Amino acid sequence: MQHSTGYIIGFAVAVCLVCSVFVASSAVLLKDRQDANILLDRQSKVLTVAGLMQEGQSLPAEEIGRIFAESIKPRVVEIASGSYADTAVDAGSYDQRKAASDPARSKPAPKNGARVMRVPDYGLVYLVQQPGEEVEAIILPVEGKGLWSTLYGYIALAPDTRTIKGITFYEHGETAGLGGEVDNPRWKALWPGRLAFDERWKPRIAVKKGAAGPIASDPYNVDGLAGATLTSRGVTNLLRFWLGNDAFGPYLAGIRSSGTL
Repeated sequence: MQHSTGYIIGFAVAVCLVCSVFVASSAVLLKDRQDANILLDRQSKVLTVAGLMQEGQSLPAEEIGRIFAESIKPRVVEIASGSYADTAVDAGSYDQRKAASDPARSKPAPKNGARVMRVPDYGLVYLVQQPGEEVEAIILPVEGKGLWSTLYGYIALAPDTRTIKGITFYEHGETAGLGGEVDNPRWKALWPGRLAFDERWKPRIAVKKGAAGPIASDPYNVDGLAGATLTSRGVTNLLRFWLGNDAFGPYLAGIRSSGTL
């Protein structure tokens, strides 16, 4: 039996409505689980760059949460002054990325190579500190444009605020096998021991084109990503921005001047 045009349109509309309700309901019901997975992934990345998890290691969620709670201390920093602001903002619930997109909680960034558009009023940093021990590292969130996407990650610095202990990215859309090599453990293993700043405390770390020399003679450079010049340049730009005076520079300068974390 041949159906009328009205029947076909009505049937199609009904199917679309049912499917949209199903998809919307699934998104709402799964939101808590998705948020938990995002938090777990970021905690894993922080632990990895802190050297508390091996690259690619898989641990139960409960174990990741335990290690994070015992060894990582989140602190809120006022970007402009570089001072801790834990009494103004709760470090446990603060989302720096959401704050940066909110005009009420951020300000326009000056023109920069990383193409960061807005800087949040407060930043969320992580201090790596075993129970009863001194701070081992400072972990800073970083972000900036690569070739195709915004790269989001973390850089870990030694307490001297100059020596790099590690780097990792938890989100990006760079080309697999090219710019996507920012995820390659062998490339990330080249970073520890390199220097983020020169003797005048100007951000100098760079991903150069080609191979970098040994740390002793070429401390400010890291091997470039083959075939991914723009991604390499993007990593350089984003690190220099977030280590600079428009982002975490005042915070790091305060640590150096006070000698305390």
